[in-house]
Amino acid sequence: MSNLGEVVLLDCWVSPFCMRVKIALAEKGVEYEARAEDLFGGKSDLLLTSNPIYKKVPVLLHNGKPLCESTVIVGYINETWSSPPLLPTSAYGRAQAQFWADFIDKKVFDASYKIWTCKGEVPETAKKDFIEILKQLEGALGEKDFFGGDSFGFLDIILVPLTSWFYTIEKFGGFEAKEECPKFSAWMNRCMQRETVANVLPDPEKVYEFVIMFRKMQGID
Repeated sequence: MSNLGEVVLLDCWVSPFCMRVKIALAEKGVEYEARAEDLFGGKSDLLLTSNPIYKKVPVLLHNGKPLCESTVIVGYINETWSSPPLLPTSAYGRAQAQFWADFIDKKVFDASYKIWTCKGEVPETAKKDFIEILKQLEGALGEKDFFGGDSFGFLDIILVPLTSWFYTIEKFGGFEAKEECPKFSAWMNRCMQRETVANVLPDPEKVYEFVIMFRKMQGID
């Protein structure tokens, strides 16, 4: 497949937001260069000039033009490389996907952040909030294999990278998501059977080790 020019991703291996972009590019068969950013030792000039507002990864550079924010980037990838389509063909289906993408961005990461950055024992309310969000997503999934229906698509790409942190969340929270949310767990397993996902998501143990290091750096432990 034609790349339609040079594609560069400013990346961090542990960032679920970067994983979204890598999965979307893989689904479209787009070749790209991933440039790892040292987010603690000094961000590159390219990152600072490409994303002067937030100074965060991911940044996608397509023919030198920067795009920021993972959900925006995945949408751009879907429009620029048309096959296979990641979003529903109907306007209503696309609007519903955008609603749930917004829900995921606002709810899932924040709820998990409250657990893995907690000092001392994690409050029961934090665990309940996290499980409740997963149950709401189970409701959106319904009896479908994937959030868009029979085929892996946009919402799956937005959500599945966040699951690479679930092992860490469960370790700190003292619970198992698969026991509480079996449908969600089955969806995770289906996603992991895809090479585009399995090749991108890091080893959950490595994520846990990263979080332990991060907590020490931040003085949480």
